[in-house]
Amino acid sequence: MRRTAVTAALAATALLIVTGCSTGELPDGVTTSGDRTPSAAKSPGAGGPSGSPTAAASPAPAKGSVEVVRTLTTKLGSPWGVATLPDGDLLVASRDTAKIFRVAVKDGKQTELGSVPGVSPGGEGGLLGLAVSADFDTDHQVYAYFTTESDNRVASMLYDERKPAGRRLGAPNTVFRGIPKGTVHNGGRIAFGPDKMLYAGTGESGRRGLSQDRESLGGKILRMTPDGRPAPGNPWPDSVVYSLGHRNVQGLAWDADKRLWAAEFGQDTWDELNLVEPGKNYGWPLVEGKGGRSGYVDPVAQWKTADASPSGLAYAQGSLWLAGLRGERLWRVPLAGARPVADPQPFLPGEYGRLRTVVAADDGGLWLTTSNTDGRGTPGDQDDRLLRLKVR
Repeated sequence: MRRTAVTAALAATALLIVTGCSTGELPDGVTTSGDRTPSAAKSPGAGGPSGSPTAAASPAPAKGSVEVVRTLTTKLGSPWGVATLPDGDLLVASRDTAKIFRVAVKDGKQTELGSVPGVSPGGEGGLLGLAVSADFDTDHQVYAYFTTESDNRVASMLYDERKPAGRRLGAPNTVFRGIPKGTVHNGGRIAFGPDKMLYAGTGESGRRGLSQDRESLGGKILRMTPDGRPAPGNPWPDSVVYSLGHRNVQGLAWDADKRLWAAEFGQDTWDELNLVEPGKNYGWPLVEGKGGRSGYVDPVAQWKTADASPSGLAYAQGSLWLAGLRGERLWRVPLAGARPVADPQPFLPGEYGRLRTVVAADDGGLWLTTSNTDGRGTPGDQDDRLLRLKVR
């Protein structure tokens, strides 16, 4: 792998940012409420878009509906990342066991693909996000974001269906490393965008100052090529940093017009839904929620932390859907272009406990995982579950 040089000093204002966690800060969902590092540049360049819009989507209705039509499978252990294979089957990552399972959409059968070596579970860390290569039909690569003893990193693995169960994953090829790790705020969501670039949401690992430090990978959204290089058109040359000023990004999704959205944990006051643009600063730790402060982008929607603590994010039927951990509900945000057409609408409050990951299905529905075996929930006999939802 190549090492990019750190070439610019921090701005004087960045040195004034508060460092470390406050003594009152608790892990997400429980609050009272490397080899490659980015190089700095003097100013953002052009673009780095997720793709140019085609035809604008029609506005979503102000009110929607959710119906749980099926429990696909049960007794998943600490499920975190979920990725969809081309045939519709799902890959599910177990945060604490470092195993990846294939779940058949036909009958919910779970088949272990294998374990990811080098994963070091603990706190909010472990085997986190999953993504299937944009060229999976030809390269058969599965990507994982995970915590090691020293950092958070992204690796790709060859998936060979011909091998016996439990041995279907090749050795990890680390494509990106050096993302700060912590007991809390490891971020972890990865996804391929419409541009076939790999995006990663990171956390500031409990060290607040990292979010405003453009030389740090913590508290950022990263954009890279599938082999871990800075993606063409990124806002700062030779840097994977796409946006900064985030606290803990665990949800990434694109709408019908290829705009990138992110779900983010707040601390004690506001959780956020952000419309992400290259080179923009989303405020943490100087701003939490809608602050109206010059130089920082306000969220499009916000929630009290007791009502959300959002992890997964998906786009379906003209709306964004956020899975809430502490809030134990699924939130719908109907869109007209880049604006909500109505206040966020909650569904399933308390019915299934903590909700971790939500994924759009090909037919316009959703897949949704519970997260009651992660050490913070109250698991029932069937937890954790993978649910099929019909939505509008």
